Amino acid sequence: MFDGNFRKSVDATTAPIGRWLVRVGFSADVLTGSGLVFACATAWAIAVGYFYLAIVLLTLTGFHDLFDGPVAKASHRASQRGSFFDSVVDRLSDAVLLGGVAYYLDARHHGQLVLLPFAILTTTFMISYQRSKAESLGLDAKGGLMERAERMVLLGIALLATQIFIPVLWLMLVLTAMTAAGRFWRVWQIAASPPPAAPSMSRTHPHSSRLRRGPSRASRH
Repeated sequence: MFDGNFRKSVDATTAPIGRWLVRVGFSADVLTGSGLVFACATAWAIAVGYFYLAIVLLTLTGFHDLFDGPVAKASHRASQRGSFFDSVVDRLSDAVLLGGVAYYLDARHHGQLVLLPFAILTTTFMISYQRSKAESLGLDAKGGLMERAERMVLLGIALLATQIFIPVLWLMLVLTAMTAAGRFWRVWQIAASPPPAAPSMSRTHPHSSRLRRGPSRASRH
């Protein structure tokens, strides 16, 4: 939902900060890598039950994740390698954070409840995988109720009090499962639609074949 509806306005806000971070010496890869470090620190704070500290660290983790893209654009170093690195680190961060949740639940709520964060992680990975696979096929799979930004916010809400921690985790599972199912259905429908027909050559234009063989203008990616 965040990526689908508000990305342009957020990019307009973060772009000046990204340029400032470049001027003071930050790079996108440094922000991405240090974001994983903060994610590990957040997971530790959750695991030992320091929820208020975890909220602060989670906010710093989100800060790194929010600004690595604008920094890459401002430094004119956006690349496939950087995009790949960012995606891998995002998945690692998700796994580490929910691993901290699992440790906390195992230490304080013995039983099958420890499987809850693993169920959330599974649906989270399905959301990411469906987008990656769809885009590799040339299909659009953006949007949805619970993308990464929303999951980070909801985890922060869960950390506000131990009384709401587990109920909010259950809510996260339901919403991520709905998002994964909705994304699957949307891509399934798009993939079932016939591809647009290629424009046919006009038989009445004597120079149509020469025009089609002419050089085309380059377009920006």
